[in-house]
Amino acid sequence: MHKAATRVQSADTEGCGPLLPSARETAQSLRQQVFEHVRGAGRAARADITAALDISAGSATTLTAELIASGYLREVEGTPREAGRGRPRVSLEVVPEAAFVIGIKLAFNRHTAVLSDFAGNVVADVDFPSTDGRREMTQLLDETEELIARLLARSGKTRSDVRGVGVGLPGIIDHARGIVAWSSLLLSREVDMAAAFDARFDFPLFLDNDANMLTLAELWFGQGRDMADFAVVTIESGVGMGLVLGNQLYRGANGMGLEIGHTKVQLDGALCRCGQRGCLEAYIADYALTREAATALDHRFHPSDSPETVLNTLFQKAKSGHTSAETIFRRAARFLSLGLSNVVQLFDPALIILSGERMQYDYFYARNVLDEMQKMTLNEGRQPCKVAINAWGDLVWARGASALALSQVTEALIGGEGRS
Repeated sequence: MHKAATRVQSADTEGCGPLLPSARETAQSLRQQVFEHVRGAGRAARADITAALDISAGSATTLTAELIASGYLREVEGTPREAGRGRPRVSLEVVPEAAFVIGIKLAFNRHTAVLSDFAGNVVADVDFPSTDGRREMTQLLDETEELIARLLARSGKTRSDVRGVGVGLPGIIDHARGIVAWSSLLLSREVDMAAAFDARFDFPLFLDNDANMLTLAELWFGQGRDMADFAVVTIESGVGMGLVLGNQLYRGANGMGLEIGHTKVQLDGALCRCGQRGCLEAYIADYALTREAATALDHRFHPSDSPETVLNTLFQKAKSGHTSAETIFRRAARFLSLGLSNVVQLFDPALIILSGERMQYDYFYARNVLDEMQKMTLNEGRQPCKVAINAWGDLVWARGASALALSQVTEALIGGEGRS
């Protein structure tokens, strides 16, 4: 019998960023590899850097001296060479004030944003309810500008302090070109968000799908830091997925893959917000559950009732034994089992992390859900895929967006010199 999913609480650990080497690192300058190692460890002595990167002591000394002179690293007293004896050895750490980035999650119910320093620490955060329904890009950027203004006011920083902004939103996103091919937040398709952002703001935009941002949060700050391969499946107002292969975020050949919410699970099935029928999202996302709630409960909800209110009412009724309400959740959970089995079958990840607001509903990670996932998967010769529930708060999506910005800003400031 397969065990129920493990619920984990992500705790802040020393340092940030992926801890395992990836193919991407071989293309980084040695100077950047040194910097990334120090940031990942939190603190590191020169001898640690020498051993970890397999470089000479002279190279470590030269490269760290350059990074110190440039204002990116600084020396701090470390631990004694022997417990309780000897002078503390000198360690290095990132200078947090060397650069600041902003991470933003744009969503249906609430927008969130964080300002992070160069060491990955959150300096300030803000959130506020978003506009209901779809909108034009101009309005979405108005809301983005309001987020940035509030964030800077709270942190005491100015626009000139910000080196880049990472933005995550639901939909099909062309990360490389900054184009929103389709998003449930926008009225139009094929919107060049990068150009619109550049016309209004004086710092670079790094755009991606919001599920990729959450996956980056796991890779940079969560339990995925020391894992080579894992998947993240999110269930909120939509259904998303992110995938890490070789300790690196995988986006697909065109940077627009892993849209599990829009994989088809029923021919000519329920209508999805994307305009097609039979998508997984059309059976388990917020709007799929609220669509049937009024009928199941024989209750007319007020137009002002939020999806959260409707879903909480539905869940409470289901847990109290209301048969129709319980049927809605159990049916949605079966579709989730199907989606998860497809993830395992296609990518064979060591771990799937289920995340998002709907993880408060235990129907989505009950034992029978995972048992059914295993039954629908060809498991001959395969170790059963582990499934975990992460108890991240809502700001983690914005933190993932800040990780994308940190990665790109680090490459711009530190990469490009001393290629190995």
